[in-house]
Amino acid sequence: MKTTALFFVIVFSLCISSFSAFAAEENKKIPAADRVADGQPIDITSARYKGLFKELRLRHNFSEEELAKLFAGTTIKKRVLELMDKQWEARPYYEYWPIFITRDVIREGRKKLEENRSLLDAIEKKIGVEREVIVAIWGIETRYGKHKGGFNMFQTLNTMFDAYPRRRAFYRQQLVHFLLLCRENNIDPLNIPGSYGGAFGQTQFIPSSFREYAVDFNNDGSRDVWKSIPDVLASIANYLHRFHWTFGAPVYWELGDKLKGAELQAAYEKGRKGYLPWKQVRKLQGVNIPQVKDDKKVTIVGLELNKKGKMRFVAGYPNFQAITAWNHSNRYAMAVIELAEKLK
Repeated sequence: MKTTALFFVIVFSLCISSFSAFAAEENKKIPAADRVADGQPIDITSARYKGLFKELRLRHNFSEEELAKLFAGTTIKKRVLELMDKQWEARPYYEYWPIFITRDVIREGRKKLEENRSLLDAIEKKIGVEREVIVAIWGIETRYGKHKGGFNMFQTLNTMFDAYPRRRAFYRQQLVHFLLLCRENNIDPLNIPGSYGGAFGQTQFIPSSFREYAVDFNNDGSRDVWKSIPDVLASIANYLHRFHWTFGAPVYWELGDKLKGAELQAAYEKGRKGYLPWKQVRKLQGVNIPQVKDDKKVTIVGLELNKKGKMRFVAGYPNFQAITAWNHSNRYAMAVIELAEKLK
């Protein structure tokens, strides 16, 4: 009898375990925004917040009183979660680029180039990134500083940390960086606007990028990506420079409307991480693409041109790859490049 009872206990336990695993897997399929209510209080007594507070106290010298005051009444912003699952970069290129490259954006970009001619001369000379690319990123990110985001940064970062499991670890890191940069720059963390993705200022840097790449180009003692145009433009340039932008080097090269060879197709399907030697691409595609500096590899980029499936393929050179370090979307990088070309 004892053996039989033990057998049923084991079977019951396995069933419970299997059901729990099934329920957890099914829960993952539910959009994050559907699991919470807008304005829902965040439980800062949860294990993940206790761990966060412990790190902030022990590693970064925040006091319990500071944290209690800062996080009191923190709530969920449901719209942030909704937008995270409907990002522009997921759209086909023929829908994506017209959002950013318009007559008004081009006209205004050319005006900004002229207004900031001497500043951009200095940035090109010191940092080594072409002015049109800098201004194109500025235009696409915030319409030359006009659109800095309509979400509260502190609420956004907490919403993502608490209610978006897929990116929880990333946004935990960004929340820590955000609190540190606010302390370092004497900024109130509760009053900074930003995007639904947790980016802020005219550069739309995420907190870790600000701390790593923002520069004080006007030498006034602060790295101001909100109001200082010298700091904004130089910080954009510095980011690309740090990801090995080469002044005057090719950014991309046309490959045609079809890929010739399984290796090219496989590289394309890997996206921004699908690297191939430039000589191999030249041989397989039959296109005389220019040599890459130091024989670095290129990526294969595919751009959807219409609903009928027409494609445009290009080789993404290291300068292209520097832009995808800023934003991991090949569509974003190509939109930046095409806007830069129209600004010349």
